[in-house]
Amino acid sequence: MTDHTTSNVVDIFTGKPMKTREEERFIRLAPELDGLEMLYSNRSSGDDLYSLKILCWGLKKSGEVVGLVPWLNKLVACPAIQDPLDGHFEGYYDPGIEEIFFEPPIHKVVELETAAEYYEYDGYAADEIMQEVPDTIGTHAVLMDDEKQNLILSEVVSWRLYGDGTLRGTLIDHDRVHNTPVLPGDACLYTTDEAGDFRYFFQHSIANKIKQEDPEALAAIAALVESG
Repeated sequence: MTDHTTSNVVDIFTGKPMKTREEERFIRLAPELDGLEMLYSNRSSGDDLYSLKILCWGLKKSGEVVGLVPWLNKLVACPAIQDPLDGHFEGYYDPGIEEIFFEPPIHKVVELETAAEYYEYDGYAADEIMQEVPDTIGTHAVLMDDEKQNLILSEVVSWRLYGDGTLRGTLIDHDRVHNTPVLPGDACLYTTDEAGDFRYFFQHSIANKIKQEDPEALAAIAALVESG
């Protein structure tokens, strides 16, 4: 039987070899603490661009560094958002100096590479937590109640990087809270993939509109839930 490897497979759009799943695996995270954002467009935006706060920067096994944002129901690398309907990555943005750029900041690249070299630990176990970083952008998870009649908003406390490169947000199990405030790593936290009623992630601006029962926000949520 012939062994076909991904080195023989090329992207039909770029002509470059496709990366293996191993190369795409995240091995280190660095929180974004300076308010940098991702710019994106969609089919209905025309010439307008929208922005989302970047949660953190991730280092892949291949050495590539990318910004990461909560997008629909998972944490996604900014350049991977390429759906013209739901969203298309247009670059990174520094609102402090109103500058658009397309490569990750060099200080974050150095931070990630230095940390990865320092710890020199490369796990593979899917259930092994390699790193846990706090959510600093006010991400909320939207869940359905047990009767599937009402939406519930729950704040995301942290994001975990597992040995297989999986990224998961954590929520609070309020029945298991023994100490406050709840911090990353607390035993009362569980991941969104453990919540069968989890639907989507939203940043705090949208979450606040939902809490205030903004008609447009509620209609958008209803449409998403029905389509999901």
